[in-house]
Amino acid sequence: MTVTAFASETEERFALARQVADAVLFEGYVLYPYRASAAKNRLRWQFGVLVPPGWGAECEEHDFQHTECLMEPKAGATLSVEVRFLHARRRTVQRVRPDGGFDPVAELRLEDRVLMPWDEGGEERVEVVASVDELLGDGVTQPFRRPAREDIEPVLDATGRTVGRLLRRCEEISGTIRLSARELDGPYRAMRLTVVVENTSDWTPSEARDAGREAALPHSLVATHLLMALSAGSFLSMTDPPEWAKAAVAACRNLHTWPVLAGETGSADLVLSSPIILEDHPAIAPESPGALYDATEIDEILALRTAALTDEEKREARGTDERAAAVIELADSMPAEVLERLHGAVRSLREATGPAAPAVQGGGFPDEHGVQRPDTPWWDPASEAGFDPAQDHVLVDGRPVGKGSRVELCPGLRRTDAQDIFLRGRTAKVEAVLHDVDGGVHLAVTVEGDPGADIRREQGRFLYFQPDEVTPLEDDA
Repeated sequence: MTVTAFASETEERFALARQVADAVLFEGYVLYPYRASAAKNRLRWQFGVLVPPGWGAECEEHDFQHTECLMEPKAGATLSVEVRFLHARRRTVQRVRPDGGFDPVAELRLEDRVLMPWDEGGEERVEVVASVDELLGDGVTQPFRRPAREDIEPVLDATGRTVGRLLRRCEEISGTIRLSARELDGPYRAMRLTVVVENTSDWTPSEARDAGREAALPHSLVATHLLMALSAGSFLSMTDPPEWAKAAVAACRNLHTWPVLAGETGSADLVLSSPIILEDHPAIAPESPGALYDATEIDEILALRTAALTDEEKREARGTDERAAAVIELADSMPAEVLERLHGAVRSLREATGPAAPAVQGGGFPDEHGVQRPDTPWWDPASEAGFDPAQDHVLVDGRPVGKGSRVELCPGLRRTDAQDIFLRGRTAKVEAVLHDVDGGVHLAVTVEGDPGADIRREQGRFLYFQPDEVTPLEDDA
């Protein structure tokens, strides 16, 4: 086995995939409104956190990731693996004393920014290169370690006078990467590749107050994911494998991560295994003006909201982190044409002026398998003639429920998301009884006491429950 800098060819292939990998690495790094004091930023780093194994068996996070995928390497092929994660740096803020010493403070206010304690994330990479032949049998094990370190940055005011300092400390972390491969049975020359990334740090909480997640994060591998490249050969898609490989793909175990083909569309020599489930060949939208980190939101909304922050809020954001400061600068300097570009994009258009599709004898259109489809759709709107959402009723607990009925919402675990659970026990008014094409019945309701109920009713924006998720109430009359 050889551990070295990646060859230039592999580095070029990784460069394109890293655009997406960076989005994984920094997903949720700092959330709008990008201030350390914001409630949203008090619970950070939700994806790919590999905690120390000694941090209690009761925690809901894990100390390892297990990736399996199929590959068809050519003779003499080499596998290059890059494990990437963030190493938390705990930053404290100190103000200078008259005697020249320093005291920790909750904030340090400067003319252009407000500094507060914060956990920064430094990118770490561990690179392993091994021939495919070395992966057979016991495989390859590569331990790694990042030592504890501390650095101090002076804080100067507008005149250049030292008014404080930032103290950053990284705790020691260690881990192990295990690579192995096994040839598949059958006529196909394919292998199952297994990559396990473990946190092997020996840190354990010394006191009850140290047992929380905040204490464990500096000893964790945050946003852990990996890139893998073959020098010769290809990987198989885990979501769209060839027919002969479907059973072998189904037998692969992927725990706390999911591998997809990466790089340019059509290539198959690069894989990104991520704690966030992606599709094959993921790519950053070309309209994206830059990293906004709060990727569960829409770029356009984030840019508009960020630009609308008060000057004081922007000062704190600039002092929170250099990445947060970059977001503020991006929103403040974004040209109107770039912002307009964020309003939406259509990627499914095709050439409408090209040659016409050949006519199909007998009318209709063939499906993807060439099977003739009838001229009439499988669902005919005329079939709704016998239904009237405003007049129909459905029996619930032996009582008819229709438009105007009052019900108590009692969603269970089946078909229920978190938003529905929040409404458990609330009363609602039935606005319509709807039937779907499969014969199911749905009750459209508005929640009583909702100040926006009239607007929702006017716009037809209802909440939907099935009959077994409501209990009829006696009428007020």
